[in-house]
Amino acid sequence: MNLRLYESGDCPALARLFYDTVHTVNGRDYTPEQLAAWADGQVDHSAWDTSFLAHHTLVAEENGVILGFADMDGSGYLDRLYVHKDRQGQGVASALCDALEDACPAAVFTTHASLTARPFFEGRGYRVLRRQTVIRHGVALDNYVMEKRK
Repeated sequence: MNLRLYESGDCPALARLFYDTVHTVNGRDYTPEQLAAWADGQVDHSAWDTSFLAHHTLVAEENGVILGFADMDGSGYLDRLYVHKDRQGQGVASALCDALEDACPAAVFTTHASLTARPFFEGRGYRVLRRQTVIRHGVALDNYVMEKRK
């Protein structure tokens, strides 16, 4: 597995991976209505590209196949972390997080973790600050605000 910096041409593939991962991996914790609201298949590629370029964004790949991606801003906020449904539990997310945390000068890392991702982040030393409900396309989705200190 190789980690590399994001390139604008990656955006369509990352959007597909995001959709597929949400609709499979997160299905054990969210209803079909919630999954459709979270990942409706209508990613604004221009907005995502702008965000990815503004953050430190890494792509994990193997033999030219994208396995996952993650991005963190300069304040230590981990915005997105998604791993291909067939590569769950194989160290892809850990490698991405390790690299982002190592590269970021922030003393505290934060994220809004899904119900599905909470155990992963707890295993990395993040703690839950609070559970929150966000509304996306009129549908309520619960997640956790979590933080980790260096």
